[in-house]
Amino acid sequence: MTIGLAFLLAAAAGCSPEALRDTMRSLATPAEGRVGAAGIVLETGQRASWNAAERFPMQSVYKLPIAMAVFRRMDEGRLRLDRRVRVRRSDVPPAGVGSPLRDAHPAGGFEISVRDLLRASIVDSDGLACDVLLRLVPPGDVTAFLRRLGVEEMTVATTEKAMSSGPDVQLRNWATPEAALDLLRLLHEGRGVSPGARELLLAWMMETQTGPARIRGALPPGTPVAHKTGSSGTHEGRTRATNDVGLITLPDGRHLAVAVFVSDSRADTARREGAIAKIARALWDCWSSPAE
Repeated sequence: MTIGLAFLLAAAAGCSPEALRDTMRSLATPAEGRVGAAGIVLETGQRASWNAAERFPMQSVYKLPIAMAVFRRMDEGRLRLDRRVRVRRSDVPPAGVGSPLRDAHPAGGFEISVRDLLRASIVDSDGLACDVLLRLVPPGDVTAFLRRLGVEEMTVATTEKAMSSGPDVQLRNWATPEAALDLLRLLHEGRGVSPGARELLLAWMMETQTGPARIRGALPPGTPVAHKTGSSGTHEGRTRATNDVGLITLPDGRHLAVAVFVSDSRADTARREGAIAKIARALWDCWSSPAE
């Protein structure tokens, strides 16, 4: 389905929550898996969703709440951005985990600042950086941080290294699309982290190198998108996670929060990512101008 057809579907059906739900369901079909999607214009509350209360494996989407929890520790004075952390050999994940840091230092044994760990985790989705951050703020503490914020349907339980040990371990780190929207809204509003932390985290999300064909993929060139992707490997022809969550700045300055999770898919990468891109574009097409 072309982007033009996606627009026609949305336009023909209208932009009510019910119509957008049907559009999202249609656009999800080529992904050949379980798809959950949700979007909300933060300034107006306009929203639409499809399977948004279902639980999905987050994969690297979980690096967003981890980063927020680390920043919260700094805001409390318990951690510093310039603190140097020793990366041990035991921290180094196997080759299946994406990590430019691991590729540069395969034996570990180096020091790096918390700031650089955070940036690598968000911009490059670096698995080694993420696991070292989880030494500083363990998974249970990240989940407790989320609960204090009122985000109930999102859980951080394991490391990247642990997830590489088997295809089902990733299921322990889960979220619903609605919970992802809640977290994006909290970040946008500056709740849970200080203004400086919010500004830095959103800047890194704008720089994200992974998933250019997902939320960004079908939007007009130059559209500002601050996002975090998540991806699993493919096991026995099935891909457990192809995800993206983010904040899109609309032409009039309003903000559209979008979360799309694709799980248990038999489709190839292009169709999985295409479903995410087309759903994001359908929401953008409906809400890119203020309601009359």
